Amino acid sequence: MSNILIIKHGSLGDIAQASGAIQDISEFHKEDDIYLLTTKPYFELFKNNPHLKAVILDKRLSRFNLIYLFILMRVIKKYKFVKVFDLQNSSRTSFYKRILFPNANHIIWSSSDTTLPKEKSKQEFDKNPVLDRFKHQLEVSGVKTNKTMYPDFNWACTNIDKIKKEYDLNKYIILFPFCSPHLTIKKWPHYNKFIELVKNKFNDEYKIIVAPGPLEIPMTKDINAISVLNNNKALNISELATLIKQSSYVVANDTGPAHMAAHLGAKGITLFGSHTTAYKVSIQRENFKAIQVADLNKLTPEKVFEKFIENIN
Repeated sequence: MSNILIIKHGSLGDIAQASGAIQDISEFHKEDDIYLLTTKPYFELFKNNPHLKAVILDKRLSRFNLIYLFILMRVIKKYKFVKVFDLQNSSRTSFYKRILFPNANHIIWSSSDTTLPKEKSKQEFDKNPVLDRFKHQLEVSGVKTNKTMYPDFNWACTNIDKIKKEYDLNKYIILFPFCSPHLTIKKWPHYNKFIELVKNKFNDEYKIIVAPGPLEIPMTKDINAISVLNNNKALNISELATLIKQSSYVVANDTGPAHMAAHLGAKGITLFGSHTTAYKVSIQRENFKAIQVADLNKLTPEKVFEKFIENIN
């Protein structure tokens, strides 16, 4: 039995997307112990992943913090990992490789760099859909990819009966109308009009809710929907995953919860402007679709409602 390391720092959407690759690595190395290196927001979450032996915390302090870097590298080295799967594929994880396995090829350190197709530059390769990139990386590294293209994020779910009882949630539509302050290009501005259309059509058949993150709670006053919290705090990732999973429908900007919804098998739709494409981020699934437009400001609530009506039943 050997120790295998997977590196996946985040973000939330990326965590959901990587679930299939993590499962494939685990099932291919079923005689080995699989560890995951991740950051604080996902440390407790990944403890629930059945395909991992244990989780190692990377605080991601500055690379110029030599004391922290020394401690982290010492922690990693003590496990005597025989192989590393770098699913983050960042400049930071490339830096870790130069310290831990400076001369390693894809047999020891599997990354998009070490498995790069000969006919493509890294820049060209990164234009491929994210799940296609994972699939290529793992297959070049000898791993059979049965789940990589079909991530299953259901391992993240937990019991939320108490929360649902508090808000009397049975049939509900969950909206994700927010986005990071520096990524306002992802924000669709017509959620309230969409809510009005839903209520006019269905009356009280569905409750319409939002589940804000910690910094988004003050913004909920501008959305005509029920704000779902747990003891006046934002839901944790596992609670949010279950709320999404058990919803009747999801409407979301291109954010982490949209990717969670896609890989939880939830029914819904996500809205894309010019910032990227639904194809590149591999978000469209059997139940979860996307509307792609050049300018989200010009995407009418009637168009989104039309798509909603097509899929809700």
